[in-house]
Amino acid sequence: MFTGIIEELGSVKGVRRQSDGMRLSVTATVIMDGMRKGESIAVNGACLTVTEFDRYSFIADVSGETVKRTNLGKLRTGDKVNLERPMKLSDRLGGHMISGHVDGTGTIRALEKRGGMSIFTFEAPSEIQRYLIVKGSVAIDGISLTVNEIKGNRFTVTIIPHTAEMTTLGFKNIGDAVNLEADMIGKYVENFLRTRISS
Repeated sequence: MFTGIIEELGSVKGVRRQSDGMRLSVTATVIMDGMRKGESIAVNGACLTVTEFDRYSFIADVSGETVKRTNLGKLRTGDKVNLERPMKLSDRLGGHMISGHVDGTGTIRALEKRGGMSIFTFEAPSEIQRYLIVKGSVAIDGISLTVNEIKGNRFTVTIIPHTAEMTTLGFKNIGDAVNLEADMIGKYVENFLRTRISS
């Protein structure tokens, strides 16, 4: 489980394709403290397992399913990625509960600057959009954000300067793909109600 509070911007050290998946190598510093083999790390919001590491980098295998559902398959050497270690039960929950199981990808459709703020408009598939509510939470590339407005298959969020500086959103352009994970509570509620109605 993650909170969507990004700890560090990492950099892709290398990408090696293998069958329908890939092997991803990422350089990092902050999250390497206490690193262990088998550790879970959220990379752009996708939960990956560390298979190898040294002092300043780690390697994770990415399954074909994850490549298909996320933007990780588009990564190239030198690209920036959002990194977060799993939350500790003793920590404050600064964002919202994120599983690291990305629902799919969306696309940046507009970017407007208002003072120091950045207003992003994203287009999302209907299977993700159905779980979004105004003032509700959504994880975008693993970043916990609040939905401002919803119109059809698009929604907006406001990014403060700190978030733009500390995450990949500060490097994104219109047309770029982002990983989306809807708030899991809505998915559980829908599943519960569907089960109750059908029984």
